[in-house]
Amino acid sequence: MNLETQIVKMAQAAKVAARQVALISSTEKNRALQRLSQAILQNSDFLKKENEQDLKAAAKSNLPSALVDRLLLNNKRIQAMADSLHETVRLKDPIGEVLETYRRPNGLLIEKVRVPIGVIGIIYESRPNVTSDCIGLCLKSGNAVILKGGKEAAHSNRAIFSVLRKALTKTKIPGQAVQLIDSTDRQAVHILLKLNRYVDLLVPRGGEELIRFVAEHSLIPVVKHYKGVCHTYVSANADLNMAHKICFNAKVQRPGVCNAMETMLVHKDVASRFLPTMIYDFKNAGVEIRGCPLTRRILKTGVKAATEKDWDEEYLDLILAVKVVHSLREAVDHINTHGSQHSDAIVTDDKKEAAHFLKSVDSACTYVNASTRFTDGYEFGFGAEVGISTDKLHVRGPMALEGLTTYQYQIHGKGQIRV
Repeated sequence: MNLETQIVKMAQAAKVAARQVALISSTEKNRALQRLSQAILQNSDFLKKENEQDLKAAAKSNLPSALVDRLLLNNKRIQAMADSLHETVRLKDPIGEVLETYRRPNGLLIEKVRVPIGVIGIIYESRPNVTSDCIGLCLKSGNAVILKGGKEAAHSNRAIFSVLRKALTKTKIPGQAVQLIDSTDRQAVHILLKLNRYVDLLVPRGGEELIRFVAEHSLIPVVKHYKGVCHTYVSANADLNMAHKICFNAKVQRPGVCNAMETMLVHKDVASRFLPTMIYDFKNAGVEIRGCPLTRRILKTGVKAATEKDWDEEYLDLILAVKVVHSLREAVDHINTHGSQHSDAIVTDDKKEAAHFLKSVDSACTYVNASTRFTDGYEFGFGAEVGISTDKLHVRGPMALEGLTTYQYQIHGKGQIRV
């Protein structure tokens, strides 16, 4: 069987399975997810062993450190995968929720009801935990899922998939509802993008190049974000100790992810007090600073000159662009011009200033006095996420259970006919 035939048959089977999953009760779905969570922990040694093969290949290929970090499966991350599935069990099942009810003058009762989307395709790079997170969320929301991971995580993805698919055999969820395109052939993605007859939605997760390719070539609707150029603005009204902690966390805690801070904006009235100690700690953590002329004047040495390109850059590394601004308006204009509409924060004790920032910054997630690192399905209490969306239709921000649903109008009558 050639690759195209194989993937088409997989998608056809997923379409059939999606209709079956849509009928399964919340209780049975939750039992299945509990079994998947247990299976992850019971097979942790196997998962780490398979992951080691991917890590060795990554080292041999000299992959960037940020990508290797995303690739790693250790005890903590395996536990997090299991916890994510367990947390998804605890979430309210959105399927069947009546969003709106109204009765027409002719007696028709119209209900707007949440229903599954159908078959969800996930195309992703590096992060093997995406395999389990997306399986859990798609099944809980009554959907089938087709996964296409990157070659750099092939052994890890295959191992996680095999563990979960085997665990499903003891549940009421059909195995065909969970599919993995286990091919490193690039043509596999091209084939999947054309299957709009069977696949209802695509979510690409990875680098900007992959996401743009999917968005430009897909015949299937795509939910996406291209990159995460996230900002933190330290206001003249900020608690500088708080700002210090927030900015350090946003940049250093895990620099290779899309919700890490890439540009720090500082009001001129506090720049001379805030920047020296902040940059000192950044440098001790290995962060390279690229600053505007005023930043370099304040710090005098050890700061590279930022170019215009730096303001648009997603470094995914221990590199930070720093700019001193003269007003809240300048900060907001900079974010809206150079940001990626992902996650942006202000640190301030001024409530009016905070409210203006929230209303003015056109991003999926805006923060007051908190790190942008919280833009994550698990941190938002969604169990996990299938991705982050910077689109405005049909979902924005961390995409979880509700984002994997649509709605249907269900009309109840007593013999009414239109005249």
